[in-house]
Amino acid sequence: MSGPKTLLRGGCVLTLDRTNFAEADVLIDGDKIVEVAPGIRTRDVVVVNAADTIVMPGFVDSHRHVSESLLRNFGDSSSAAGDRPHYQPEDVYAATLIGLLGAIEAGITTVVDWSDVGPGDGYFDAVIQAHADSGIRSMLAAATPRLINRSEQWRTGLARATAKTIESPLLTLAAGAPSPMPGQLDQVAMDWALAREHGLRIHTHVGADPNSQGLIGDLSNRALLGPDVTLVQCTHLSDSDFDAVSSSGASVSLTPSSGMSSGAGSPPIQSLLDRGVRPGLGVGSEQMSPGDMFAQMRAVISIQHATLFDLKLAGRAAVPTLLNTREVIRFATVDGARVAGLGRTVGALAPGAQADLIMLRTDRPNVFPINDPIGAVVWGMDTSNVDWVFVAGRPLLRDGVLEADVARARELASTAQRHVADAGELLAEAGESR
Repeated sequence: MSGPKTLLRGGCVLTLDRTNFAEADVLIDGDKIVEVAPGIRTRDVVVVNAADTIVMPGFVDSHRHVSESLLRNFGDSSSAAGDRPHYQPEDVYAATLIGLLGAIEAGITTVVDWSDVGPGDGYFDAVIQAHADSGIRSMLAAATPRLINRSEQWRTGLARATAKTIESPLLTLAAGAPSPMPGQLDQVAMDWALAREHGLRIHTHVGADPNSQGLIGDLSNRALLGPDVTLVQCTHLSDSDFDAVSSSGASVSLTPSSGMSSGAGSPPIQSLLDRGVRPGLGVGSEQMSPGDMFAQMRAVISIQHATLFDLKLAGRAAVPTLLNTREVIRFATVDGARVAGLGRTVGALAPGAQADLIMLRTDRPNVFPINDPIGAVVWGMDTSNVDWVFVAGRPLLRDGVLEADVARARELASTAQRHVADAGELLAEAGESR
């Protein structure tokens, strides 16, 4: 038997799919939303007081290197720790768990985890266990560790990953394919064909190197691009590349804060909007980037506005329309779910959708008074406003407190951090002695 129904009573409800409500209720039965309306009357429910909150779909982080959580806020150091050759499975578990708990605390209910953690079964098992223990909804993009031969080892790793039995309905496997390189289109075709044989969505980084311009167009000409492909960053693509993205139906995930802080460049938001491509947003790496979607929304809208204001100051005619908050909040929810390959099961607040919801406090001084709810979420709120988080109808954050053993997660992360730091120092000393 399913448990009692849950009624979120009297909040400002942003469906981001249909009509928004200044005040309404949301009824959850099991893992699904069953009704959204003012004054819902029902019996045998657990009532959650949603007054002074915005009730909306949970954020969808469409690209994050979760295992890099041990490197959070590493500053502007270019330490080789980022390559993680000395992580052990227990370190990977700790890094993934603390990273996912941080995502939940920030109001993220779905995350695409670019998992490039190690070559053996123990590593992948550790990641799967951490995802299950966190309770978050996720897509696990099986990728190649950075220091390992890219294609041959990736194919071996993907075969190993697809052989796993993933029991959690909240976890979906995807292919974190090696970045396409000029002169290696035959290899890309083989890699992507393998992913498609297993029915996996393809996620891959593109456009990091200006010398690779035209490559996406070449992939399109060979009929390799399609709606089952998510391209990450896309910073240095050519106009013909962006045209190919649009015509192929491929999706794009932007990681604005991480990309800019690491030197990858500004997100090409206007090039996408000009072609009707609506991106999802992701955190990327937390080494020099905030781990929340509030920061990503503000980054992408600020960049687009600044770019257009510069065009106006330069006297350019026919300047495009400024991006508005209603579009940006969808990048972080509805569009993010589509970009991740999860369709409309998450990302919107509507009857029949999964009950992946968040409640954001509107009575805190950082946003009060509320002049426009969506504007408050995009421009004013931060993680301190996140009050409740539901995934599949289950509360993972209640009154701002995680429903998890946070002390254990912190202890594991501290131990892993010490181990990785010590191992890194030993490796550096060994290299210097050669």
